[in-house]
Amino acid sequence: MQIAKDTAVTIEYEMYDAEGKLIDKTEEPIAYLHGGYDNILPLVEEALHGKGVGDSIDVTMEADDAFGEFEPELVRTEEKSVFPMEVEVGMMFEADDPETGDVLLFRVTEIEGTQVTVDANHPFAGMKIRFVGKVQEVRAATAEEIAHGHVHGAHGHHH
Repeated sequence: MQIAKDTAVTIEYEMYDAEGKLIDKTEEPIAYLHGGYDNILPLVEEALHGKGVGDSIDVTMEADDAFGEFEPELVRTEEKSVFPMEVEVGMMFEADDPETGDVLLFRVTEIEGTQVTVDANHPFAGMKIRFVGKVQEVRAATAEEIAHGHVHGAHGHHH
């Protein structure tokens, strides 16, 4: 079976930065619903379209096509006292964006004295990314998966 709209696709991947350094890879295969459901980077989905089990892709993306440009306004410094617990670099916190009302996921990037720096940019924001993937499985998506907009079961989303 080839990858087409409304197929459940399982892949393994590695991602590299512009210098060729490995920055992320699958420990276990991941599954996504193919066909414009925003479950995977659009250029990766485009490259996978029409592929089958065992096929590989190698896609290089500029920041705009990958994880977006780095936005300095998403980096904030807060007093340590506003955090609910002992805070450590790498911790994640949700906070409302006062301008948009959206919930942002902030990562603690630095702690200096009573000042904590948090960043809501994706860790790979602003980076040129090379995505190398291999198709492990392709199957027709279930009606429930299509209705929910994501894959269920092994390597996918569990309710």
